[in-house]
Amino acid sequence: MIDALITGRLHGKPTQKTAKTGKPFATAKLRVPAGDEAAFINVVAFDAKACAGLLALDDGDAVALSGPLTVKAWLGKDGTPKPSIDMVAHALLTAYHVTRKRKAQADAQQAQQRQREPLDAYTERDGLGDW
Repeated sequence: MIDALITGRLHGKPTQKTAKTGKPFATAKLRVPAGDEAAFINVVAFDAKACAGLLALDDGDAVALSGPLTVKAWLGKDGTPKPSIDMVAHALLTAYHVTRKRKAQADAQQAQQRQREPLDAYTERDGLGDW
């Protein structure tokens, strides 16, 4: 087993399933560019946050996933070996997450700037003058 961080685009919409124990999980297929071809990774997520994140995405959405990766091989009909790659996703990151984090950082910086402004700047803007 390999601990991996992979990026790619979803191939099809992720689906939610329920285990025999009644616990929900999500499955997805990720298309990862590999030179002139592409590799497909079978993804399963059991963690609640990872499941929710996957299920919020749609076909073609870009995503980065981390978790253990298992690589196997099988023989195609023509006898050539083909890879079988499976991942249990523990965490994910999307462009939405990056945008949200950057906005939060920008908002925090603006709040710090406002705290650093002198008090006179506020009294001039509010039109109340000195009291």
